Amino acid sequence: MSSRSGHHQKHHHPQDHGRSPARRPAAHHAAPAAAAVEATGEGYTLVHAGKQVRIGPVVFWIAVGTVVLLGMWSAATATYFAFRDDVLTRLIARQAEMQYAYEDRISELRAKVDRTTSRQLLDQEQFDQKLDQIMKRQSTLESRATALGAMPDATSTGSIKPQGRAEAVPSSGSLKPSPISDTVIFVAPPDREARLESRAPLIAKAQPNQFAKAQGVDNVLVRLQTSLDQVERRQVAALSSVEDGIESRVRRMRGVISDLGLNMAQLEAATPRSGMGGPFVPVKLTPDAGAFERQLYRININRAQMQRLNQTLALVPYRKPVVGEVEFTSGFGVRSDPFLGRPAMHTGLDFRAAQGDPVRVTANGKVVSAGWAGGYGRMVEVDHGNGLSTRYGHLSEIGVKVGETVKIGQVIGAVGSTGRSTGPHLHYETRIDGEAVDPQKFLRAGVRLSAG
Repeated sequence: MSSRSGHHQKHHHPQDHGRSPARRPAAHHAAPAAAAVEATGEGYTLVHAGKQVRIGPVVFWIAVGTVVLLGMWSAATATYFAFRDDVLTRLIARQAEMQYAYEDRISELRAKVDRTTSRQLLDQEQFDQKLDQIMKRQSTLESRATALGAMPDATSTGSIKPQGRAEAVPSSGSLKPSPISDTVIFVAPPDREARLESRAPLIAKAQPNQFAKAQGVDNVLVRLQTSLDQVERRQVAALSSVEDGIESRVRRMRGVISDLGLNMAQLEAATPRSGMGGPFVPVKLTPDAGAFERQLYRININRAQMQRLNQTLALVPYRKPVVGEVEFTSGFGVRSDPFLGRPAMHTGLDFRAAQGDPVRVTANGKVVSAGWAGGYGRMVEVDHGNGLSTRYGHLSEIGVKVGETVKIGQVIGAVGSTGRSTGPHLHYETRIDGEAVDPQKFLRAGVRLSAG
């Protein structure tokens, strides 16, 4: 096989000398059947089919390396094709897993955005509802304030107003409602192209984030609700005070008429009525009327009754005929006659007054007598209807005529000392069906009506 050629040529086996040289060609004849590589000092010799090809060691090892690389590449290729399906399967599975993870994350973010959007929409809807409720409540309170402001002074009694000389007249201390002075004005919120504000401007502060901003708006709404609560409480308090005052006065009026022994039906029938009319429209409450509307309805009903009683009591002489502090020089009843010194019936009250002081009629009525009347001197008698009448005696002068209609507080004469009199004063009488009754009974009723 492989051996150095010099060795074969120089060294021969001893037995080879006895052999026939003819056998060598046979050996050379069989050589072409295989290739051989012989190594020499200068390289490698490739023998094939009797031909020799000498190559260097570099080329030889390049060829060997190439063969080895081709073998390794073949082995790697075979391994790749053998395990290619598993690799692709794992790669596809990994990509699918990543895609699913991305889709899950996207779905989670989308759900989070939807929740945030829904929460914002819900907060916006709730805010709009609260703001709408506040604005409706403000409108209601303003209408209530208008109703309270339009309500007249229901406690007015029609008492005689002093003219000339000052007089301390007891007045009712009932509260008269006034319109709301601190009504809150609303417009749309900031995120709806406007801002909330009250009549007292709020100090705007920079909000660090949306949560703080929402909290700030909520605080504004709470303050507005609190302000409206205070306004409503004041309105309810004013309305309750008016209702209590009217109810109390109606009770006092009815009590006065009852204490005086007067017939309410007869007094109402005798009350003169001015021209009025119109279709009858009954007062009704709406089904959704609240406590304020029902209370206002009761007040209107009671106020109408009080006005009717005021008109009726305008015919009852419970007021003073002179201005100033009441001081009697002689009361009603049995007394010693100032001229004869004997017991006598005094049918009225003698009011201390100065010469020429004005004398005023104590109730509406018609003058039925105006002139000289014996011991009365100059005297005026006024018929108030329903059997009630008043007399004013010892006048120095008379300012009305028979048949003239007079109103409460109208001056009908002046204090004097005419007739059977010992000095300037006013003799004042009240009569029921022609019979003299104590005027102090009516005066006390007037004090009672004016007490509250």
